[in-house]
Amino acid sequence: MKKILLIICLVSSISFSQSGSEKKGSYLAIINRTDSEQEIITKAANIVPTPQQYDWQKLEFIAFVHFGMNTFTDKEWGEGNEDPKLFNPTELNAEQWVRTFKEAGMKLAILTAKHHDGFCLWPSKYTEHSVKNSPWKNGKGDVVREFVDACKKYGLKVGLYLSPWDRNNPNYGDSPKYNQYFLNQLEELLTNYGEITEVWFDGACGEGPNGKKQVYDWQAYYRLIRKLQPNAVIFGMSPDLRWVGTETGYGRDTEWSVIALQLDNSDKQKITSERSSLDEIYKPHDMTDYDLGSREKIKNADLLFWYPAETDVSIRPGWFYHPSQDSLVKSVDKLVDIYFNSVGKNGVFLLNVPPDKRGLIHENDVKNLIGLNKVISQTFNKDLSENSKLRINGNKINDKNSVIGNEKFLTVENYGKPSTIEFILPERKTFDVVMLQEEIRVGQRIEKFHLEFWNGKDWQKFAEGTTVGYKRLLRFDPVTTNRVRLVIEQSRLNPTLSNFGLFKLNLTF
Repeated sequence: MKKILLIICLVSSISFSQSGSEKKGSYLAIINRTDSEQEIITKAANIVPTPQQYDWQKLEFIAFVHFGMNTFTDKEWGEGNEDPKLFNPTELNAEQWVRTFKEAGMKLAILTAKHHDGFCLWPSKYTEHSVKNSPWKNGKGDVVREFVDACKKYGLKVGLYLSPWDRNNPNYGDSPKYNQYFLNQLEELLTNYGEITEVWFDGACGEGPNGKKQVYDWQAYYRLIRKLQPNAVIFGMSPDLRWVGTETGYGRDTEWSVIALQLDNSDKQKITSERSSLDEIYKPHDMTDYDLGSREKIKNADLLFWYPAETDVSIRPGWFYHPSQDSLVKSVDKLVDIYFNSVGKNGVFLLNVPPDKRGLIHENDVKNLIGLNKVISQTFNKDLSENSKLRINGNKINDKNSVIGNEKFLTVENYGKPSTIEFILPERKTFDVVMLQEEIRVGQRIEKFHLEFWNGKDWQKFAEGTTVGYKRLLRFDPVTTNRVRLVIEQSRLNPTLSNFGLFKLNLTF
């Protein structure tokens, strides 16, 4: 008889109960050329997120706010020579933005404090290209301040986007001078506006007025952020959060958070077992391959670390507001589909919602955001597997509610071999959505699974997948039964399950 471990996980610790070949969780693992394939798998199975990464993952659905000079020039990328007097939102109301996000179920909002055109939405003392020289509020306004205050009022966490590319600054391309300018602005944003949860960088880089391409000092940027906002995560050009690889909102069918990294010889000498050592050696690079963490990838790695995906898309065709796109706002059905393919594929869903020239979220965007939240809330408000009994590998144990959920999780000691977790419902139910969650504070382990239902005579497969991670959502044709079986076909060491649910999709909005 295989043993079943029942473990209560503590948020404040990354030391977990040990069994068999397992060890306590690590934030990264160095792969030695002498490591066997099983030793590499064991290391990968025990990589865990930092507390900041874990807290970020739990946000699930967050907002992006592209707003600035491009809003008034009807462009996506500005030139940097725009007159600050063009910026004049007549009805700017950051509370309307954030209230809308709150009603849509979002937990964090990220504002484009400065886009590629270099125009600053706060009165930066390091440039004249900012709101202080606009007619809005007679040059006395601060969009960042109003945004942050609105987030605090409605209980949303704050993120800020600061474009490293600056098409206005005359020193861009003179790398040392511009890097200091960028650090100065970063310091303004990270010291004057309270707690910042996410700092967002993209990799856009061009030539400066001198014809030279700017070389960004990423390590200096990381150091400043860690010093001023130690609880913040950095998106994109850092080892904290990675871009999923498209701007469609759709994640990979197989989405690993444990990622393989190749190192050159000098970096191998600098890396230690401390997660902080990643900051000093990390070089932003293309992380958009479909396969980032398979067994084949990790066996050739020098380093493994936790690197989760953020899945971004705009609610409109463009990222900034354009009047011609008022009729092209993504439908509720489309947004629901994106939700299932982002949050439901081990990612965090970052949805851009751009304010218009008034400084308001357009009515069409508001309507569809609220519609999305209504569908998600109605669908997931009732778990049809509630009060079910569990049978693990044929052995009946306890009620589901006493085993998983509410900080409890199940570890099946199968040492990577196939295993089954059967849910016996109190009565027959009809459902078309299943939710699976691993306890990622132990590690991401499930590699392949499928689901079956008892049709009265036989077990019949109705859904399948590969990775689970923080959350996996699957949709399928409606199934009616009182018995469902999760078959974990392949896993890295002992798989965990922190949550399981059966739901009926409700598309009424």
